[in-house]
Amino acid sequence: MMIENGLHEEVSYLDTTLAGIADARVAVFGDFTLDAYWTIDDGEEEMSIETGLPVRRVRQQFYSLGGAGNIVANLLDLGVQHVQAIGVIGKDPFGHEMMRLLTKRGADVSGMQTSDDWQTMVYAKPYRRDVEESRLDFGAFNTLPQQIFDALISSLDRAASCNNVVILNQQIPAGVSSPEMISRINSLIGAHARTRFIVDARHRVALYRGAIIKLNSREACRFLEEPWEDGLVSETEAKSYARRISQVTGQPVFLTLGERGILAADQDVIHEVPGIQILERIDPVGAGDTVVAAISAVLATGGDALTAATLANIAASVTVRKLQMTGTATPEEIRSVGSEPDYIYRPELASEPRRARYLENTEIEIIAELPEVLHLKHAIFDHDGTLSTLREGWEQTMEPMMVRAVLGPRYEDTDDSLYRKVLNAVRQLIDKTTGIQTLVQMQALVKLVHQFGFVPPELILDEHGYKHIYNEQLLNVVRQRLRKLERKELAPEDFQIKNAAQLLQHLKRRGVKLYLASGTDESDVVAEAQGMGYADLFEGRIYGAIGDVKVEAKKVVLDRIICENGLHGHEFVTFGDGPVEIRETHKRGGVCVGVASDELRRFGTNLTKRARLVRAGADLIVPDFSQLPTLLALLQLS
Repeated sequence: MMIENGLHEEVSYLDTTLAGIADARVAVFGDFTLDAYWTIDDGEEEMSIETGLPVRRVRQQFYSLGGAGNIVANLLDLGVQHVQAIGVIGKDPFGHEMMRLLTKRGADVSGMQTSDDWQTMVYAKPYRRDVEESRLDFGAFNTLPQQIFDALISSLDRAASCNNVVILNQQIPAGVSSPEMISRINSLIGAHARTRFIVDARHRVALYRGAIIKLNSREACRFLEEPWEDGLVSETEAKSYARRISQVTGQPVFLTLGERGILAADQDVIHEVPGIQILERIDPVGAGDTVVAAISAVLATGGDALTAATLANIAASVTVRKLQMTGTATPEEIRSVGSEPDYIYRPELASEPRRARYLENTEIEIIAELPEVLHLKHAIFDHDGTLSTLREGWEQTMEPMMVRAVLGPRYEDTDDSLYRKVLNAVRQLIDKTTGIQTLVQMQALVKLVHQFGFVPPELILDEHGYKHIYNEQLLNVVRQRLRKLERKELAPEDFQIKNAAQLLQHLKRRGVKLYLASGTDESDVVAEAQGMGYADLFEGRIYGAIGDVKVEAKKVVLDRIICENGLHGHEFVTFGDGPVEIRETHKRGGVCVGVASDELRRFGTNLTKRARLVRAGADLIVPDFSQLPTLLALLQLS
């Protein structure tokens, strides 16, 4: 097993962990809620004869388990064979639906209580298109009858005797976990020393004793009585919170940080699991339930805190991609993310250039210390923005093309507010997908067009159709620039990042094998490298997109040279201005040199690029190759 940044990186660890989960026995106690999704029709308006007010007509309705119920659903979908539900519902239609959903999934509902004096807790969410309107909550004023209180405690006591883990969910202030109930639960925790209790509480987490705690930053601040300042919790503060809470409780603590991942603390030991890069639109509803379910499933079968946090992080990255639902993650979906997902590294350093640390008297930013001895024999280069600026301005071509595609017939007459909404969505898409194949970017565009719904389905193009439109617009610019090179009106240096050709020539003289890998179509990459005058230096090792989204040129090149040459991390280096080549090199242990180039000037730093490269896992970041001797010395290639 290789340990990388505190993470388990073994090919089979994911399968091994998921296979073991089946043997877990987990009970879930708490606030069982129902999530109701009501799609409001946007058609012709109808007025009520009785009130004179507009009628809101529900076109579709969908119900799913929420709160403790969603934790049960997540456990079962993860593959846990025995899951017991302990809670209370009312004798109402919503309670009937709750029991139907729990039973259908295969949960043990022997611990569920029914009361005439209890209103089933429901979050009703009306939607117009993809916009959620004001929520309607049921069950916010419940009071637990004493008879039901006692029955729940008895069920919980029995469950603690026959399950590996008991999850304690507290979702609603007027739910089942009152201070009196928590006091009784604490007694049960003390009486069942062999059972692990895991708390996921929104409001009363500090009242629990002797339990493992999963919480977010806001809840951590509440626990420690620290001020909450608009969610701005630094990495240092988050680690301090997790450590301090674990020291208070004497148990492991799992602190979720949203897109920044999860911290797992056990006294003074802190494991940091980075966030995962997600290109699609996300919906975080229910992600916390996925996390506590995954953590519990792993701990129930003897797994450690790091493995639990790692699996929970991957599972949550599946859940948040599921829109307008309290989703779950299956083993198949988790395996599709893989044991080596696209992690986001050093988010604080990425967003705060003032934290940058430079090699003395240079513009070379040191992100990670390099090995003391390097034997770099192979160098992989991205093309656009790393060596060449022939495609400079591609974003300015893609952005309006995508906006027009999304708005379709509304493009000419849309109001400023809607236009800005679409524009922001397009800019986020471009920012997240920079460096990957154009075809994959266009797949994301297709989803965006469907999401906004302005274009009739029969008129929406596929990714190949949108790529053709974009390519034609961009290639008109590139071809004009190549013609100027052919006519010698301009020289290759006019379209090169500062000293790019000198770097290639130096490496070639040193006997380093050069590779060019791009997300651009392969035929175009070859033609542009030839036009720039350095194609021969690569000796045919030029790779690009081949029209298959499953074949990422940069991954193929890295895997090929590693496999064919039996390379180790200190034997190859990648130079790139996009996150894909840097992230894939980082995964494989190579040296990552991020090129945060200002393509318009061809020297100097582009801070947006710098942020992407830091998050992707760059070891060094340079604005260009103007300080070439120093860079070569640092890489031991002088």
